[in-house]
Amino acid sequence: MSDSVLKAMATRRRVLGDAHVDRAEAAKTAFDEPFQALITDAAWGHVWSRDTISLRERSMLTIALLAGLGNDHELAMHIRATARTGASREDVMEALLHVAIYAGVPRANHAIKIARETFAEMERA
Repeated sequence: MSDSVLKAMATRRRVLGDAHVDRAEAAKTAFDEPFQALITDAAWGHVWSRDTISLRERSMLTIALLAGLGNDHELAMHIRATARTGASREDVMEALLHVAIYAGVPRANHAIKIARETFAEMERA
């Protein structure tokens, strides 16, 4: 693996956790390998690995964008990642308040439900 891929994978593991990344890697097939390589390089290598803003801030931005776009599965995954990025529940709520104003109350309402359920799952684990 190249140094850039190693850095991307290290960031991905830091944010999402080893268990999540290991499951994703185990599920990867020859068909979706090009897509997995793309997101590892682009998202985790070129965006999440930058040192211009903190992982906490990136986490909040990502949560707001996913909620605003209605990407619920990815939203729950990034809510779980807050345990490793330093984004608090209050940070998540602040991001979702922005979603309500800039992307719509229904999107924010649904995202708050997902966040509430995900945080409850995290507490039980």
